[in-house]
Amino acid sequence: MSDWIKRDSEAIWHPFTPLRGMENPLMVERAEGVYLYTSDGAKIIDAISSWWVNLHGHSHPYIAKAIAAQASSLEHVIFAGFTHEPAITLAERLLKILPENQTKVFYSDNGSTATEVAIKMAFQYFYNQGINKRKIIAIDGAYHGDTFGAMSVGERGPFTEPFDPYLFDVSFVDFPEEGKEEAVYQQFKTLVEKGDVAAFIFEPIIQGASGMRVYSKTLLDRMIALAQYHEVVCIADEVMTGFGRTGKLFASYWLTNKPDVFCLSKGLTGGAMAMGVTTCTEKIQAAYRSNDLMKTFFHGHSFTANPMTCAAANASLDLLLTKESEENRARLNQKHISFLKEIEGHAMVRKARVLGTILAFEMNTEKDTSYFNEARHYLYPYFISKGVLLRPLGNVLYLIPPYVISDRDLDYVYQTILDFLNHPPKPNEIQA
Repeated sequence: MSDWIKRDSEAIWHPFTPLRGMENPLMVERAEGVYLYTSDGAKIIDAISSWWVNLHGHSHPYIAKAIAAQASSLEHVIFAGFTHEPAITLAERLLKILPENQTKVFYSDNGSTATEVAIKMAFQYFYNQGINKRKIIAIDGAYHGDTFGAMSVGERGPFTEPFDPYLFDVSFVDFPEEGKEEAVYQQFKTLVEKGDVAAFIFEPIIQGASGMRVYSKTLLDRMIALAQYHEVVCIADEVMTGFGRTGKLFASYWLTNKPDVFCLSKGLTGGAMAMGVTTCTEKIQAAYRSNDLMKTFFHGHSFTANPMTCAAANASLDLLLTKESEENRARLNQKHISFLKEIEGHAMVRKARVLGTILAFEMNTEKDTSYFNEARHYLYPYFISKGVLLRPLGNVLYLIPPYVISDRDLDYVYQTILDFLNHPPKPNEIQA
């Protein structure tokens, strides 16, 4: 054990990591493009964009230069009573690329806080009008973050069990698997028509953490239309799906009916810095415009609209909106589709799917598909040993790489997956 790893074990508590029975973390010394370089000399392809945040490659010089330039003039200022150019520019640019119904931007710190803001924004929207709507609808299997409001609207299970007594009540509709769409719609309709639902929150057309599960655009469109007819605020959690991941700038562009509120984070800054954004329609904000102080939205964070973070996000948008980035996303999609054709008939593979730059499939195992499927315990170290970072969701393998990944590196990742499928090693034969 290196001195750094020893010091890490003595001082740090890592996320989503059991405190016993796990391998030591890898010490990353630097990163460039799609590569992570560790202290032991390994070079690892980051095929999951470091938890889905990295769009343009690690340590991108253009983003780094923007952060450094901003740091030398204004590193931070309180955002209540003050403002600055990077935040104004970013808000204007986001509103230009989001659906036209979005008119206002509220800044926070990450995906969970973007969700918290959206939920509070929706509840207080009705409260300010004296309307008694206190229910919220979510889709089974959802993941919207790890703060209490975000946990409340996410799937209840082992992750939330210690906190279940403290979470607010939410009505969950079944995940709309193929062939069950109409049943889910009727379930949703029954809930909405009661008249007490304030909000409907969803990951548009693909659920991330529950296994990159894709569902019907047509159904979601119908659900949004019905919800909005009954004055239900529709919240699109585009934390993972935003900024080109699904083949369009936002997954909601696959839909005809546009949500009332958007939650953004992850790729917002190209993965360079932590930031959350919640946007809303003019109608939502209008309920807060009042001489009554108590109708104020009393929510904020110390680092709201941090200038350096805004500078990173503006630089990331510069890169995202280039023709080169658009072509890279299309290239990724075509490469994934070609690989899907190679593996979809494989005995070890089921439910292979591609959506934009995301490829996912389930490994055939003796146990059902689940985050807690033990396949993850040997899949992760196997791919690390081959120089590829994949972080399986149980037995679900997925790729969501930075857009700049080369065909050569993609082909290596594909071949490494094929080698595993064709000659799966025994768990005790794997050493990371």
